[in-house]
Amino acid sequence: MSDDKDAKTEIPSSVRDFAEKSVEQARSAVGTLLDAARKTAESIQTSAKTADTPPGQAVSRGFGFAEQNISAIFDFARKLVRAPDLKEATRLQVDFVREQAAIMEKQVAELKDLTPPKT
Repeated sequence: MSDDKDAKTEIPSSVRDFAEKSVEQARSAVGTLLDAARKTAESIQTSAKTADTPPGQAVSRGFGFAEQNISAIFDFARKLVRAPDLKEATRLQVDFVREQAAIMEKQVAELKDLTPPKT
């Protein structure tokens, strides 16, 4: 009975291969979009001379965090599509959420430190 249950939750390799290719295509597209957004933000900061101010630093760090988080999401997606079964996929999901929650907590604290207090 246990073998039947495991067989039903196994993810076919053809599905994993297709999903992995889709993840890589999406990663490439998002990378291109982020590069363009970063260049635009840097151009605006340069023309406004705000890059070295706390708000400018917060924007720069925010882009850095966005890139880190998106990279982590795609790394997770790659692992997820390689999961041989639903049990492993569930374990990966739990680990990812736990890790990202800790990372985002640190990121928020860092951005808060860069944001000047309201006067």
